[in-house]
Amino acid sequence: MPPPSPPPSSAGEVVAALRAAGCVFAEDEAALLLAGADDPTGLAGALARRVAGEPLEHVLGWAQFHGLRIQVGPGVFVPRRRTEALAGEAIARTAPGSVVVDLCCGSGAVGAAVAAAVPGIELHAADVDPAAVGWARRNLPGGHVHTGDLFAALPAGLRGRIGVLVANAPYVPTTAIALMPPEARDHEPAVALDGGDDGLAVLRRVIAGAPQWLAPGGAVLFETGKSQVAAATEAVRAAGLTPVVVEDADRGATVVVGTRD
Repeated sequence: MPPPSPPPSSAGEVVAALRAAGCVFAEDEAALLLAGADDPTGLAGALARRVAGEPLEHVLGWAQFHGLRIQVGPGVFVPRRRTEALAGEAIARTAPGSVVVDLCCGSGAVGAAVAAAVPGIELHAADVDPAAVGWARRNLPGGHVHTGDLFAALPAGLRGRIGVLVANAPYVPTTAIALMPPEARDHEPAVALDGGDDGLAVLRRVIAGAPQWLAPGGAVLFETGKSQVAAATEAVRAAGLTPVVVEDADRGATVVVGTRD
């Protein structure tokens, strides 16, 4: 058995290893790994994990999202920069004292962003994945985090009271998961990625259930792909809600809002 490789002794060695592994932003990643390492052995371990294909955020233990550091780790979906557009739309529709629900919450990133921006809200979050719920509880210490399948996870007392219902539900078509980067398809839970045949299976359930839970004037918000907008807005109308589509070109994001009139 060959002897173990010595720990990297310079930033240049870290950058070179990341480049060899195909990391496009090797210099930026190296700076983060170096800053987060307590000693050369810890750096070597973190570098080995990243070179093996783990998401950088899982290796670091946090993801940058809407100006916050969201705690993440193996087994949880990493919040994407494009989802900041969803958080921004939720914030714009939230007033102090509002009841806000982060459905399909994952790490709780969207709920955390809303809570940080708008004081005094009543925040609830829910996810079907117990591992995600564990991370959400770390990131939402002032919120109420529930485990279960969509609305079944929520307290019955929220019915008809929710002002902002934000759902970062999975919307990748099942057959497209194999085309995703290895970081996602190999290291993030399938339940956070797989949206069924056309990517809208979970979102249709969210939309159909939303009117019973929204307060008058409340809104359900979700992210989707551009090719799914027509079907998504049709589902919103069929549920008796008024749809609005918001495009964020800078983040490459599409957000659909359905309002209960």
